[in-house]
Amino acid sequence: MHNNGFLSYMKKTIFVAGLALCQAVFAQTPGVEVEKGTLEQGGFVILKVSPGYEVSYKHHLLKPDAEGRVLIGFSRNDGVKQTLTLIESDGKKQKQTLKIAKRSYTVQRINGLPKNKVSPDKATLKLIYRDIAEAKAARKINLPTPYFDSGFDWPTKGIISGIYGSQRILNGKPRAPHLGVDIAAPQGTPLHAPADGKITLSADMVLSGHTVMIDHGYGLRSTVMHLHKVFVKQGDFVKKGQVIGEVGQTGRATGPHVHWGMSWFNVRLDPSLVLISDLKPGDKVSPSALVLNEKEPAMQASSK
Repeated sequence: MHNNGFLSYMKKTIFVAGLALCQAVFAQTPGVEVEKGTLEQGGFVILKVSPGYEVSYKHHLLKPDAEGRVLIGFSRNDGVKQTLTLIESDGKKQKQTLKIAKRSYTVQRINGLPKNKVSPDKATLKLIYRDIAEAKAARKINLPTPYFDSGFDWPTKGIISGIYGSQRILNGKPRAPHLGVDIAAPQGTPLHAPADGKITLSADMVLSGHTVMIDHGYGLRSTVMHLHKVFVKQGDFVKKGQVIGEVGQTGRATGPHVHWGMSWFNVRLDPSLVLISDLKPGDKVSPSALVLNEKEPAMQASSK
């Protein structure tokens, strides 16, 4: 065999042997598969995990359910490469990387808000910090039931007036990004549970007004804010589509609307991603399985 032919033969042999070795190692390597969800900033995914492993991600130790599933979420500013750790029963650890899509965000300017809601005094700040602590405590809950399997729907009929991730300029002052979706609708419009879950918070808060938090299990939850009336209390179980209150204008708001937020523990998610991939201000939305008042929503309004 000529030298060139021999070298070519050896290269092919080494490549095939190396590929077979990689395949053998990969076959013995635990992994995760994305069962459903959105791999992008603000999204969440349900992962299928190899048997015999737990998952550590963002300081949360997650035990797969009977079907091998865990749920994780990505924040507005998470990097495009996210690392989670698979942990064997003997404590051995193995890193896995998920690639998520980066998003671009808009700037939204809102004027006419009460001064004490944009630059609150010390007394109001104290109440706001109390509200924040109460909400954070509710977000730490990890219910073991996958209520989210009910699927999701829009909580009310109206017009989109605020989208997730937009940088907020309130009364000319830069503030934190908007971490939810605003739906403008007339005061009193029925508000529905977007999915099955348990009410883990029902309170009247300074900035978010009448606020209800619905825990969907596995660290995933919805929060609806600025309600006019609330028909549920903490500890209640609700079904997807059940009327839980009415759209209002309580808290820091320029008009009647509902702010729908979602979170995975304390990681704020984009609720629109469970329903639509490209939501824009001005879009009309409505619960798909419900018949609501057909009167057009009033002016567009936005929240904190």
